Amino acid sequence: MLFFYMVILFIVFLFQFGVSCSCLAMNQGQQGKLLNSTWGLMSDTIKGDLENKLDCCGLLNTTQNQLQFTSDWERCSAPCKKSVPGCETCGYKMLQHASEALRILGGVGLFFSFTEILGVWLAMRYRNQKDPAANPSAFL
Repeated sequence: MLFFYMVILFIVFLFQFGVSCSCLAMNQGQQGKLLNSTWGLMSDTIKGDLENKLDCCGLLNTTQNQLQFTSDWERCSAPCKKSVPGCETCGYKMLQHASEALRILGGVGLFFSFTEILGVWLAMRYRNQKDPAANPSAFL
């Protein structure tokens, strides 16, 4: 039974280590591409709710998605649109939060993945130890 525990814990270690490393390796460009693809899949009501809650308009004002940004800007009803300096883009706010969250999640996941490998090592180290309460004259 201890052997299966070691195998399962090692598989969990591999999965958690991979996810943690990918969280730490994801850069701003990759996060922007992911955010841009999910923004296009959202309905207008979800976009409107998000813009109102974050107090921002549109996703990212870049040359690649200028047409979509213009249409998002026109239908935006966020309170910041009425202010003099204008609104920040929602993509900028979400990218700031995502970068911080990915760093924290990657670090915590990496820490716990190494404690799992410590558990595998300890289980392997003590798997053949005899039971001290057993009969000392017994062969096994």
